[in-house]
Amino acid sequence: MKGRESLRVLPKSAIGIPVNYALGQRKWLMNVYLDGRLELSNNRAENAIRPFVVGRKNWLFCNSVKGAKASAVIYSIIETAKSNGLKPFDYLKFLFDTILNTTMGNLDFLLPWGEAMPDFCRMPLKD
Repeated sequence: MKGRESLRVLPKSAIGIPVNYALGQRKWLMNVYLDGRLELSNNRAENAIRPFVVGRKNWLFCNSVKGAKASAVIYSIIETAKSNGLKPFDYLKFLFDTILNTTMGNLDFLLPWGEAMPDFCRMPLKD
C-alpha cells in the first residue's frame, strides 16, 4: 500500500472507519517490525482483565457497600496470587494463618513475591 492517497474508501463507511483508524496508527503499528518481542494483538491484556470484569458484574449483587469492597479486596488478592504463579487457595490459607502474628512493619514478606513465601503456595513450573 502506497499510502492514504491510494486508498479509495468512503471515510465514514463501515470499512472506511477502521481503515482510516489503522492508517492513523501506522507510526506506532510499525514498531512491531522493529522489535520482534512486540505483539500486534492485545489478547494477553484482555485476558488478564477478564476476571475483574466478571467480578465487577458479580459485585452488583452484594448486599452492602462494605460487602462489595470486601469481595473486591479478596478478588484482587486472588488474581494477584495467580499472576505471580501462586495457588490461590494455598496462598489465602498462608495469609490467614500468618497475618495475625505479623506486625505492620513486616507485612511485605506476605506479598506474593515476598521471600518468605512457602513452596507449597507456588504452582509447579511448566516444562
